[in-house]
Amino acid sequence: MSEKPIESYGKAFLVLLLPISFLIIFLVTTWRILLAVILLVIGFKLWQEYQWQQWTVRVNPIFHQLVRENQGRLTPMDLAIKGNFPGTTAKRYLDGKASEFGASIVNSEDAGQSYYFITASILGNILDSSEPVKELPAQPVTKTARSLLAPPPPTPQEEELETESLPQLNHEDTKRSLEKQLVFGSLIQSELAKRLNVYSSTVYKRRNDPEFPDWSRSKDPDRIAWSYSEKTKEFFPLEEEG
Repeated sequence: MSEKPIESYGKAFLVLLLPISFLIIFLVTTWRILLAVILLVIGFKLWQEYQWQQWTVRVNPIFHQLVRENQGRLTPMDLAIKGNFPGTTAKRYLDGKASEFGASIVNSEDAGQSYYFITASILGNILDSSEPVKELPAQPVTKTARSLLAPPPPTPQEEELETESLPQLNHEDTKRSLEKQLVFGSLIQSELAKRLNVYSSTVYKRRNDPEFPDWSRSKDPDRIAWSYSEKTKEFFPLEEEG
């Protein structure tokens, strides 16, 4: 009775041993070919990486030029047009640079994917053109005891900040200011932000948008549309057609 299980186990072992034997024979006879294939694949990958590194060295000057010209904002199309190579290659290059320098990637419906590379000079220009922060005076220390559950009394500075976000300018002051500022035919970012009654950072974010003239017209007290010049970094009024 015990011979049948042993016989069945022996047949199963022989069935399993047969393919293992063929595999061992195949590896012994073809290991040189397999090793050559593996080394060939590794060598091809290393060659591709070397070619990519050499290509990026040639593209780096174009990338640095575009960063300076576009104030740090780049799209794969900008780099592809400037360097005359495919868009997928430009995107791969910008992805690597974004990971290297910690750039911000913004997806928009109009411009697609945009990469923002902030340098020290670009950051300095933004800070120079922004409005200075108004320092609040030191609060006097009260000596009277009050309940821990009672809310602190509102200070005049807090009430002023809550009631007004930006100073409102009347039409006559704005018109006289525009006449003085347009002596050279243009406005800088902080001047235009004050005229449109918005923050300077808002103008900076919107200045390259195609809808910037319409947006600035809706904010301007005289319904004047403005355009931004990348060359001079200034804003110019657009003349009305007809």
